[in-house]
Amino acid sequence: MSQDPPKLHTLVVWVPEKDLGAFKEDEGQKKLGSWEISPSESPCVKVLQEAAEYLKTKDTPVAFPTETVYGLGADATRSAAVQGIYTAKRRPADNPLIIHISDLDMLRGVLAPKGTTNGTADTIHDRIPEIYKPLIERFWPGPLTILLPNPTPSKLAPEVTAGLKTFGVRMPNSPLALSLIKMTGAPLAAPSANASTKPSPTTAEHVLEDLDGRIELILDGGPCLVGVESTVVDGLCDPPVILRPGGVSIDELRSCAGWETVEKGYRDQSEAGKAAPRAPGMKYKHYSPKAKVVLYEATFAAAKDGVQHEDLEAFIQGQRSQQASEGENEGLQIGIIRTRYWKPAAGLCCSGFKKQETVKTEKSQESQGTTELDVQEAELHDTTSGAPIGKLMDISIGADTRSIAQGLFSALRELDRRGADIIFVEGTVDDEDIGAAVMNRLRKAASQIRS
Repeated sequence: MSQDPPKLHTLVVWVPEKDLGAFKEDEGQKKLGSWEISPSESPCVKVLQEAAEYLKTKDTPVAFPTETVYGLGADATRSAAVQGIYTAKRRPADNPLIIHISDLDMLRGVLAPKGTTNGTADTIHDRIPEIYKPLIERFWPGPLTILLPNPTPSKLAPEVTAGLKTFGVRMPNSPLALSLIKMTGAPLAAPSANASTKPSPTTAEHVLEDLDGRIELILDGGPCLVGVESTVVDGLCDPPVILRPGGVSIDELRSCAGWETVEKGYRDQSEAGKAAPRAPGMKYKHYSPKAKVVLYEATFAAAKDGVQHEDLEAFIQGQRSQQASEGENEGLQIGIIRTRYWKPAAGLCCSGFKKQETVKTEKSQESQGTTELDVQEAELHDTTSGAPIGKLMDISIGADTRSIAQGLFSALRELDRRGADIIFVEGTVDDEDIGAAVMNRLRKAASQIRS
């Protein structure tokens, strides 16, 4: 019988994202050609140098912030290091990993087969496909991952691609991440820094909740600004397709030359049992808390004012039957996540409704940015008899898609932490901005979808 690896001591280190480095000044795409580390001898630079040395020599990954979510990084060229990611996350090995680069010089190096030159930015000798250059010009560094052909022989560890002939790559919009990658001198394979299938982490605190004892180092750069993972696109086919929605919308992509006809190429449910996924997040259930999640689509008119009472009643009956069989009689813990239209309590019968506390999703006092969640609680009553049956926990994450994206994973985690048995979620429209990414994550997290 296999045993879990020994528990590690996990250290969280605060690293403010300023004066760490910058791109070498040039015009056009050449401005992303080389990321240069600040000559400063600041403690922050020293911390990153030590983290980079760790990544070069150890096989345990390091958690670090990006603008989307926290990543769990390892040297993408070393098999043992990449295997450490799968071990720490307990992630299926047939799920490919996205690599993160510091600059275009590094990307050209990855695209060059072992033993050959990297090529240049000149069109004739450039290994970066022309179809991606408008996207790179507009969206990098940023929340966009592109699929590229994996050269033979490849410099990437085979575990990165999970047997595919392509690899996904992006350039994060984070001076901390770019500097860490540059100092490591190799691309970092870096999925989200959470336990596999759990909600993605948008703070160092979230990473610690999931991976405490499984990794040794978490670099704390404060809360992430985007809150959902990158958009993944494949421009190697015609028409190009979106394999995963994220921080760049389909309308933004269609405004770029060569991408006017880009199509949706993903499903909102997991694709377990299928062939190896073309991109991360396609095959398995993801982003799920421990609690059951019931998602109400924005188009479901019957739930425009809140939770359907029959859905709550069905859950209550199921819980009572389970508790009776197990000899328990505990009160119910019901979670609500509201977005645009639901009022507090989402139409459920309750009393004593009051603000419980404001939860700051980043505890570092030095952090310049925090995402706050107002948690309200009330005593929940039976809709027929009026008898108290448990506790209601209510969180609003805002009305616009950006605030919803930033607060979604934190709200799911907070209700999980408070012991919610079920979470009812008010969905949002998925045809604008990053709404498609938000709803994609919610549909994958949901145990039940009402539409």
